[in-house]
Amino acid sequence: MISLKQLNYALAVEKTLHFKKAAEACNVSQSALSTAITELEKQLGVQVFERNNKQVLITADGELILNKAKTIKLEIDELMQLSQTNKMPLSRPMTLGVIPTIGPYMLPKVLPEVRKQYPDFKLQIIEEQSHVLVDMVRTGDIDAAVLALPYPLDGLMSFPFWQEDFYWVTHKDEFPNNITEITSDELELDKLMLLKDGHCLKDHALAACSLQSQKQKSGFDSASLHTLIQMVAGKLGTTLVPQMAIDQLIYNESELQAIHLDEPGPHRGIALIIRPNYVRTDDISILKAIFAEQLDKHCGIKKLKKN
Repeated sequence: MISLKQLNYALAVEKTLHFKKAAEACNVSQSALSTAITELEKQLGVQVFERNNKQVLITADGELILNKAKTIKLEIDELMQLSQTNKMPLSRPMTLGVIPTIGPYMLPKVLPEVRKQYPDFKLQIIEEQSHVLVDMVRTGDIDAAVLALPYPLDGLMSFPFWQEDFYWVTHKDEFPNNITEITSDELELDKLMLLKDGHCLKDHALAACSLQSQKQKSGFDSASLHTLIQMVAGKLGTTLVPQMAIDQLIYNESELQAIHLDEPGPHRGIALIIRPNYVRTDDISILKAIFAEQLDKHCGIKKLKKN
């Protein structure tokens, strides 16, 4: 009979395309993992992997079997979670994904209160870009994720808990006099520096300014808001950052100024996303409430209005 252990081993090989690395990830010997997968293929009567001394390939039949194995693993994981629904809130470990333009700025504001209210709660944080986290939520590799919206979720459920606007950051020596707001028409696009393509914050910033990506003239881009801020401090240009990040990004940068972007908002929303059949919705609701309360306390950003 096919075992869940065999399926887990096969999924580990699919992920790493390497038997030794898969064995290490599963905390077993390579020979034990190899034997289990060989037995699985024998029971199925199908070769799942082509392997030699140099590489591991997935066969066409193997792709079908591995897709079904993912579904089986996900349903078993949810069955185990369902059996725990009567336990105390946030009493079981959770893996939460977060994108790089939210994690460093939101987590220090919200996690102390989570620890205060639920000191035994074990939370693992995974930082990745949005498209990676969406796939990980869908496949059950993580429980939930915090994303910036709008973003295509491909059938996943979202629980918005925050919304915010962008601020234009410039060096004080290049700061226009007597202004408290700035519109997108007033921005000098040849000096505007944004994150690299692939970061949803760049898309949201361009959308807030009603700009197309190709219209951003600056030759600078970065994978980090911190790097962009240092470039602004060096008078290399200006940038747009979300309000959530203002206090941390310019706290030690007295030479910088941040001005609200006067365009229809909110410019981006923040939400927890889960699978439609995820069973720990009560835990998600608790985190959602704590996150919103603490952001309100520390950022002064207005909460998402209820319909």
